[in-house]
Amino acid sequence: MNKHTTMVIELIGSIPAGKVCSYGQLASFAAVPGGARAVARILHSCTGKHSLPWWRVVRSSGEIALPEDAGGAEQRERLLAEGVEFQRNGFVNLRLCGCTEQDFPTLTLTE
Repeated sequence: MNKHTTMVIELIGSIPAGKVCSYGQLASFAAVPGGARAVARILHSCTGKHSLPWWRVVRSSGEIALPEDAGGAEQRERLLAEGVEFQRNGFVNLRLCGCTEQDFPTLTLTE
C-alpha cells in the first residue's frame, strides 16, 4: 500500500461523527495523484477491510454520490443519525458539517 492510500484511509477513518469530507478535500489533504477519483477508488476498495465510515464522504457540493437505491438512502440515514444537517436541495450543509484541517489534529497532512 502506498503512502497516499495509507493517508486517505487514515483521514477517512478520522472524520468525526457529525461531519463530512469531500472526495476532493481528502485528495488535497493527502496530496493524492488522480485527485477525487483516486480517493473514490480507495474508498471503494478499502472500506470493508478497514471498516471505514464511508457514509461521511460526499461530493464537493455536499451531494451524496451514491444512487438512493444503491446505498444513498442508507448514507443519508446514517448522516442524519449523526446529526448532519441537510439543505432543502438534499445536499449536506457543508458550511455547518464540512470538515476542515482542524478536524484532523493528530494527523500530519501533506502539503
